[in-house]
Order: sequence, then structure tokens, then C-alpha cells
Amino acid sequence: MIELKELQLLTALARHQHFAKAAAECGMSQPAFSMRIRNLEDRLGLSIVRRANRFQGLTEEGLMIVRRGRSILDDARALEQEIAASRGEVTGTLVLGVIPTATAWAAQLVDQVRQRYPRILTQLEATTSLAIQQRLYDGTIDAGITYADSMGRDLVTVRPLYDESYVLLAPEAMVAGRDGSITWAEAAELPLSLLNQQMQNRRILDRIFADLGCKPEIVSESNGFMASMVLALEGSAAAILPRALTQALGKLGGTCVLDLVEPEQNRQICLATLDRSPELTTIQALKSVVATFVEGDAT
Repeated sequence: MIELKELQLLTALARHQHFAKAAAECGMSQPAFSMRIRNLEDRLGLSIVRRANRFQGLTEEGLMIVRRGRSILDDARALEQEIAASRGEVTGTLVLGVIPTATAWAAQLVDQVRQRYPRILTQLEATTSLAIQQRLYDGTIDAGITYADSMGRDLVTVRPLYDESYVLLAPEAMVAGRDGSITWAEAAELPLSLLNQQMQNRRILDRIFADLGCKPEIVSESNGFMASMVLALEGSAAAILPRALTQALGKLGGTCVLDLVEPEQNRQICLATLDRSPELTTIQALKSVVATFVEGDAT
């Protein structure tokens, strides 16, 4: 019989595609991790891992075990949470995949979850919208905060959260004399620091500029907003940020925030969860917090 621990090892290996990283996640040495996998192969009489000088992936049999194993691990996790809930406790780990533009909003949501359910440990992972969709299906995240139009509807529940809109964070000297707004065409003439092209936010901005016939001056790219904000603080470049981020951070000295207009743009952000029965108590708790948090934002 395959043990739950062995299923945990295999799902970690499938996720990391690397023995050392998977072993570290599971709190084991790499030799002990590898030996546990080999012992399982010997016991089952089949190969689970394709081996060469380095990890080459899982065999078809290994992938089948991982697919079934994730479901079994989810059921075991749900059972543990139900037992805790029967004692009046809501406890467990909640893994949220979040697109970079929604991290500030998500951080405020996490704070609300902590206040209402202090025994839930929330892990917030910034990643792409494509990764969120993939990881929901393979069970490596519990919920995603992402663009609504990036999610399929098969086996997924989508709950609208808010509309993402965009502002320009720029050094004061770079936009002196502005009255609180700037057009997208005018922003394209400034040195800009944006997310890289793997991020959907960047693809959204590229489409906006392309529709206007603009070719923006891009001087820096990154997979997060920190570098862009530092460049704005240093006076080197302007950044196009989600409004929710600038509202959460407040005033940054030496910079100003301008509304981007002509045209005004927004994209719907949603909470995506996989349809499963029974639903994890941590997901139920998250949804209850989201309901009140979104209502509060709307008032």
C-alpha cells in the first residue's frame, strides 16, 4: 500500500522537477528522499522516475500516481480540517496564487483572514495568471486572485472582486505642471519601467499602447513592481501601476500619482477556486472573509 508520506514526496517532486528542492520542501536529505522513492518503485514493481545524469521527469505510471495522489492528499487535508472544525477550530494552511498587480489588495485580504481566523496560515505567492490556472488544476494552490478573463470556467468557481485600473507613478520633476491626469499617449513619451512580457498586465498595457498607435519608451522590465517604484523614487523612470497598489502604499516622497486617461481602462479581478466537494474549511473561511471585505470596499 502507498503511504500518504510517499504521495507527498511524489507530488513535491512533480512540482519542483528537482530532487534536492523537493527533498528540502519535505524536510529530508536528498539521499533519504531518493531512497524512499526507489523503495516505493521496488515495492510496486515499476519505474516512477525517468532517470539519467539528472532528473528527467516522471514516467506515465508516476504521473498517474501523482494525479490520483493529489486527490487523496486533498481528501486527507479536508478530513483533518473537518475534524478541527468539529472542535470549533478553523485551522490549516491556505495557499493563494496572486498576480503581481493584485498583491497589495491580496495582502489586505490576508490581514482580514488573520484577524478573523488566527489559526489559518496564509501563504501568498505572486505568479502569472497562466500559472494560477495551471496550479489550481494540479492542486498546488488553493485559490487564485487573477484576471477574470484569464480563467476557464470548467470545474472552477469565479467570484468578482474589483476592477483594476491604472495610474502613472512618476518623479515630480518629470511631470511638473500636470493637473492630476495624463493621457496614455503622453505617458508613452516618458521613460517607463514596466513588468516583463510574461506578465498579463504587460500584455494588457502593450495592447492599449498598440491600439493608440504608440510605441512607449521602455527603459526597464521586471517581474514585480519594486524595481519600477525605486526608479520612480530615484527620478529615472515612470511606472504604470495598479491603482490599488498606490492606494495601499500612500504618498512616496518625490513622486506623484496621475490618473491615466484617454482612454480610461480597467480589468476585472476575481477570486478563482476549484470546485471540490467537500470544500476545504480554509476555503470556506476565505470566501466568508472575501464576501464582507468586497462589500466593505464597495461602500
